[in-house]
Amino acid sequence: MKGYNIFVVTLTPNAVEKIKSFLAAEKSAKGKSLRIMLKPSGCAGYEYAFGFDEKTAEDAVLPQTGFDVLIDNKSLPLIENATIDYREDSLGSGFKISNPKEKGSCGCGKSKQF
Repeated sequence: MKGYNIFVVTLTPNAVEKIKSFLAAEKSAKGKSLRIMLKPSGCAGYEYAFGFDEKTAEDAVLPQTGFDVLIDNKSLPLIENATIDYREDSLGSGFKISNPKEKGSCGCGKSKQF
């Protein structure tokens, strides 16, 4: 159908809960959606970026319970079918992305190649 993007990005329950806690705690995030994108970075090519943002007409929207996830049309083909989790352990905490489209990463693992 024209105007609709069909895509799958899976958010684990841990990721959803952490995003909801950020939305509740950050006054600047009120009324906004979670944006997930790839930005040029590092020696491998791209870095995942998260932030709270306003929707645009060019965004793919993935509705969740209590918030929406936005992905721009340039990032969408590279993020599609990824799973996003949030983990806390003795080494630290953060969002972890499992993406079957990744071909490699730099030595530190921060930037990804597609």
